[in-house]
Amino acid sequence: MTDWSEVAQALDAFGCAVIPGLLSVKDCAAAAALYERPSLFRSRVVMERHGFGRGEYQYFAYPLPAPLAALRTELYPPLAAIANRWQAALGLDTRFPSEHADYLARCHAAGQLRPTPLLLRYRAGDYNCLHQDLYGELVFPLQVAVLLSRPGEDFEGGEFVLTEQRPRMQSRAEVVPLTQGDAVVFPVNQRPVQGTRGVYRVAMRHGVSRLRSGTRHTLGIIFHDAT
Repeated sequence: MTDWSEVAQALDAFGCAVIPGLLSVKDCAAAAALYERPSLFRSRVVMERHGFGRGEYQYFAYPLPAPLAALRTELYPPLAAIANRWQAALGLDTRFPSEHADYLARCHAAGQLRPTPLLLRYRAGDYNCLHQDLYGELVFPLQVAVLLSRPGEDFEGGEFVLTEQRPRMQSRAEVVPLTQGDAVVFPVNQRPVQGTRGVYRVAMRHGVSRLRSGTRHTLGIIFHDAT
């Protein structure tokens, strides 16, 4: 059972939070195996062709596989509560509905119709450059990545990395250790930070360090759809 108060506290303090064992070993294997079923996906991206890094990923098509759709729906409400608190702290007017279906309806009305959940596959030498998953004018502030492979057994290296660009300061890096089935929750774009003179916003980027050996699969859950 996820302790969402702990997730919220970690996000406020560090800009990321780990949910241990969000998926079982069996569920991880089943999710990773979907990569070899091209009919489930709307597009495939080879990162090196676009300067994104090395490796590849595929975006799921609608309808999403039932377990993924259910997970996206279940994770959204507690994250929306955190997102709305952040919006208020940053002085932003937008608020997010409590149910994901209502937020998707908002995205689709704005022309953001393409699903954004994805599966990523890295092999030896692959990496993901620091980036943000924005995809359109409407952006839900938080996203989730679930590690489907076993560090130290299926692969070596390939650490999840976050950077925080603080105003008039040097960037801060955070390396997030994960085991199979763990999820990391993190900002898509920016987050509020309490300073001595009030709340200020910091820009966040995320990526994956170089894989030294093996194969690493990750499930990415983004809550806004793409233009």
